[in-house]
Amino acid sequence: MRVTIDMKLTRTDLERWILDFADQIMEQHLVLSDLDAASGDADHGSNMERGMSALLKSVPDWDGAATPGEFLKEVGLHIVSSVGGSSGALYGTIFLRMARAVGDARTINAGLLSEAFEAAVQGVVDRGKVKQGDKTMLDALAPSVQVLRAKLTDEKSLSEALESAATAAEAGRDATSDMVARKGKSSYARENSRGSIDPGATSVAMLMRSAARTLG
Repeated sequence: MRVTIDMKLTRTDLERWILDFADQIMEQHLVLSDLDAASGDADHGSNMERGMSALLKSVPDWDGAATPGEFLKEVGLHIVSSVGGSSGALYGTIFLRMARAVGDARTINAGLLSEAFEAAVQGVVDRGKVKQGDKTMLDALAPSVQVLRAKLTDEKSLSEALESAATAAEAGRDATSDMVARKGKSSYARENSRGSIDPGATSVAMLMRSAARTLG
């Protein structure tokens, strides 16, 4: 089966996605910190807010990042340096792995976008030493990307595939409520981590919802 390539995304499209995601983080960062407070150190929202605030100010000056890959690399490097902590490392890895997968392509078709997201999933696995069920961002990202690939393989439109992927990310986010954290600071809470939604999975669901809203 082949993956449909009915649309091509440019650097400008990716910028629209990232800025929308940054806006959502700015609006919801207190919610993310409240979720983190349930079993972590309550800083996921504040860390992400700090990085996204800086990102919103910096992106207009990235004239040198002309290709999609260059832009994604800049996003990744910026997040690593401005978000800090495990969130910065993992989100930075997501975008740096996507950049590597995209390479020097001038535009991104649906198949390449799917490959880039799959590279991001592998990056989170490699960097975080996590698997699905550990109650991390991977529990939203992995099923979302799996659905994206499946929909595109079935030759659905990119818009429909991204909408389904965003819905899968949100379902994965919600499923973390019944999980016991096995990685990160939340793992210290052990059984007490059950009953709360993982903040990283929540922000990843926001990332994929922004993709559906802007790239589709």
